Amino acid sequence: MLRLAARLLATALLVSPAFAPAFAEEIQLPTATGPVAVAANPAKVAVLDIAAIDTLDALGVTPAGTPDNLYVPYLASLSGKALPVGTLFEPDLEALAALAPDLIIAGGRSSTQVEPLSAVAPTVDMTIWEDIPAEGRARIAGYGALFGKEAEATSLTAAWDAKFAEAKAAIAGKGRALIVMTNGPKIAAYGKGSRFGWLHSALDLPEARENLDPETHGDAISFEFIAEVNPDWLIVVDRASAIGEAGSAQATLDNALVKGTTAGQKGQIIYLESAPIYIAGGGFHSMMGTLDQLITAFGK
Repeated sequence: MLRLAARLLATALLVSPAFAPAFAEEIQLPTATGPVAVAANPAKVAVLDIAAIDTLDALGVTPAGTPDNLYVPYLASLSGKALPVGTLFEPDLEALAALAPDLIIAGGRSSTQVEPLSAVAPTVDMTIWEDIPAEGRARIAGYGALFGKEAEATSLTAAWDAKFAEAKAAIAGKGRALIVMTNGPKIAAYGKGSRFGWLHSALDLPEARENLDPETHGDAISFEFIAEVNPDWLIVVDRASAIGEAGSAQATLDNALVKGTTAGQKGQIIYLESAPIYIAGGGFHSMMGTLDQLITAFGK
């Protein structure tokens, strides 16, 4: 492994302008680990985080390298424009060295690979996790400054703020919600402070059950739990569908206990498009699409 890393570093030193003397203007880019000085307007960028690719696409920036699976349908057009450089969890270091990017953007599932990636080219961790709406909004401005797309970033931010305001207005006074994620036959519930908790905290959506476990995998629950909580709204994320595996949240939740809740009786079960919120959470297209679904559902 050390021999491979040394060989990759040597290759990068020979072919990558990122390791040549830098004369480009530098900016302080806000990242998940604090401000980092990077060269502005990098010509060739490899991006290993779907939320980052999502927002860059909205800004009109096309990466030179991306993971081999982008998961979300609205990014399918990038598949022929970017070189595959591994997966979300396992970047292909040799492919990245051959690409010789000026900058590598990691984040989320690839954040643990920042150190080996940094041997290939300057790498930043742009993970969105703690406060997804605030961090996603901040990434728009950060990428705008990095790529000289300030005007586009301002326009996207205005649209972002307007959509959040519209969603909050649609949700106001409509009742309590329980957010669940299915994974085949398994079900977990998510509340404030969790990966999907921004639906409550940023949109003022009351929780049907408070004090749920905020950890990554949520609180394992049963159909009886859903019936006991009796939410006015049930918001569903289907993990199997999000990652392209067989499974159906509708089939999992098709039982008398769920149907007997207020949400079931009133037709207030919202099956979110799962790949955007699960894989690309915090990305511009992802957030706008999720908010549009909520606006439509709560506005009926």
